[in-house]
Amino acid sequence: MDIRNILLGRRLANREHDDKKLGWIEAVPAMGLDCLGSSSYGPEAALTVLIPLGATGLVYLGPLMGFIIALLAILYFSYRQTLAAYPTSGGAYAVAKENLGQYPSLLAAAALMIDYVLNVAVGVSAGVGALVSAIPLLHPYILPLCLGIVAIVMIANLRGTGEAGWLFALPSYLFIACFLGVVGYGLTRIILEGNPAPVVAPPRLGPPAAAAGIWLLMHAFASGCTAMTGVEAVSNGVGSFKEPVLKNAYVTLTIIVVVLGLLLGGIATVATWIDIGAMDQTKDGYQSVLSQLVGAVAGYNAFYYVAMSSLLCILCLSANTSFVGFPRICRMVAADGYLPKSFAQPGRRLVFTAGILFLSAVAALLLVAFGGITERLIPLFAIGAFLTFTVSQVGMVVHWRRQAESHRPKLAMNAIGAASTGAALIVILFAKFTEGAWITLIAIPVTMVLLKTIKKYYVSLENELRKPGPIVIEDVEPPTVIVVTEAWNRLSERAIKFALTLSPDVVAVHLIRLGGPEMEERDQALRETWREEVEEPVAARGLKAPRLMLIPAPYRELHEPLLKLIEKLDADAPERKVAILIPETVKDKWWQGALHMNRAGKLRSQLLKFGDARLTVATVPWRLSREKTG
Repeated sequence: MDIRNILLGRRLANREHDDKKLGWIEAVPAMGLDCLGSSSYGPEAALTVLIPLGATGLVYLGPLMGFIIALLAILYFSYRQTLAAYPTSGGAYAVAKENLGQYPSLLAAAALMIDYVLNVAVGVSAGVGALVSAIPLLHPYILPLCLGIVAIVMIANLRGTGEAGWLFALPSYLFIACFLGVVGYGLTRIILEGNPAPVVAPPRLGPPAAAAGIWLLMHAFASGCTAMTGVEAVSNGVGSFKEPVLKNAYVTLTIIVVVLGLLLGGIATVATWIDIGAMDQTKDGYQSVLSQLVGAVAGYNAFYYVAMSSLLCILCLSANTSFVGFPRICRMVAADGYLPKSFAQPGRRLVFTAGILFLSAVAALLLVAFGGITERLIPLFAIGAFLTFTVSQVGMVVHWRRQAESHRPKLAMNAIGAASTGAALIVILFAKFTEGAWITLIAIPVTMVLLKTIKKYYVSLENELRKPGPIVIEDVEPPTVIVVTEAWNRLSERAIKFALTLSPDVVAVHLIRLGGPEMEERDQALRETWREEVEEPVAARGLKAPRLMLIPAPYRELHEPLLKLIEKLDADAPERKVAILIPETVKDKWWQGALHMNRAGKLRSQLLKFGDARLTVATVPWRLSREKTG
C-alpha cells in the first residue's frame, strides 16, 4: 500500500474542489485557532513586561486589555466591510493590489507571510509551554515537542483544509467551553463574594522594582497586541468558504472575535482580582497564566487537566490558521509571478502543497533558532499583522473613495481602522525594536526584494519566449544525430534505429577508457562488432551506415569529450543542428537506482547546462522488466 495514501489520503479530482470547502462550523477551528490561542499568550506577554512592577502591575492589565479589545472591535467592523467588498479574495494583498498599487501590495504580502510563519512558531511554542506547565518532567524536551507538533499539523493540512477543520473541531469547541466556563465562574465568584479566595493560590508576586513609566506601559501594550493576530484570517481565506460565502464568513468572524474579546476581558479581570502574574518560561516550575487561573478558580483536579489539554491543543493547533492562510496568499502572489509557480499549483488533495511545506520548514528553523521559547519569539510577532491591518484598511479607504455613489459611513469605519492600527503599529515598533523587532523590519523589505527579483526573472523569460510569428520552414534540414554508445546491446540498437528515422547522418560515439586505463582492449573490440552487426546490415538496406567514433575520456567525464566533438561538427557545418540521443535504463524498483551509476542523467544535465542553442538532447528509454525480449 502507498504510504502517501495512508498519510495524506487518496488523490482528489478537480471536480471535488467544492466538496472540500468550509462551512462556519469547521471554519472556526480551521481559521480561528490563532485568535483563540492568542488569548493565552497575549495577556501573558503583557504581564511578562509588567513583572518589574510586582503586584502593582496588575492594576494596568485591565486598561491595557480594554484598549486591545477596542481595537479588536474596530477591526471586526472594518473586516466585515472588506468581506462585503471582496467576497472572493478579501485579503490585504488583493485589496492593496487593486487600490494602492504594486509596492503596497508586496509590502502587505511580505508582512503577512512573515507574520504567518511567526504565528506557527509562537503558537506551537506557547502550546508546549502549556504542556510543560501541566507536566514539568517534559521541560527538557521543549524543542523536540515543538518540532513534532509542526510535523503533525503539516500532515493534517496536506490532507486538506476541510479535514484539518473537522479534526481540530473537538479541541477547539472544548477549549471555548472550558475557558469561557472558567472565566464566567471566576467572574461570578468575584461578583458574589467580592474578594474570593483562590482554590490553589498562585505564586506570590514580588514587590515593585520599577516605576510604571510610559515606556514600560507602551511595551506592555505592544506585547499584549499579539492577542489580535489572526483576525485577518477569515478575510484572507474567504475563498475557502462554501455557499453562502458571505454568511459563513460573517458567522465565522463574529464567533472568533466575540470569543476572543470575552476571553481577553475575562482573563484580565480574574487575573487582577486573584493576583495572577507571569513567570519565567525558561525556569523549572514555570506555570502559564492560564494554568494559574484554572488552578485558582477550579483547583488541580480532573477539570484542570481537561481544560489544560484543550489549551495545549488550541495553542499547538493555532498554527493551523497559518497553514490555511499562508498557502493561499502564496498562491495569489505566485499567480502574479512574484513567487515560484509551484506555489500556485494544487497538490494531490487540492491544497497548495508547496506553501504548506515551505511554511513548515521555515517555522521549524525559527523554533530551532530560538529554542522553542515563546518569550524569545514574541518581540518579532505582531508587527507583520498590524502592518497588514493598516495596509488593508488604507486600501479600503481608497476603494470607497473610488465608488460612484457615496459610502461615507463605510469610508469612515475603514479610516478609523487604518488610524487605530497604524498608531498601534508605531507603538509596537518603538517598544519592541531593540528586543528583536528590527529583525522583522529587515526581513520584510528583504522579502519584497526577493519577490521583485522572482518577478523580474519571469518577465525576462516571457520576453525571451515571446510569440515568434508565423513558422519559418525554409531552414529545416535533418540534424547530425549523435548516439552515445556504451556497448552494442538492445538499448544501443533501439537508439540507432530511432536515430535513423531522424537523419541519414548518424554518429555513434563511444568514450574510450571511461572505466579507467585497463578498459582499452574492451573498447577497441567494439570496432569489429560494430562493423559486422551495424554497418554491414544497414548498408545492405541501402542506407548510410552510422559511423562509430572512439573518443578518449582521459578524466572519465562524459560531457567534455562530447562538447568538443560538437564544436568540431559546428566548425565543419556551422548552420546545422545537432541532436544527442542518450540511451537510458528506466528503473522500476527503488533499489535499482543504487545498482546503476546514473551516467545518462548526469550527462543530460551537463549537456543542457553547457550546450549551445543548436544542441538538442533526447532520451531513448529501456524500461527494465517491461520490455519484450523475444
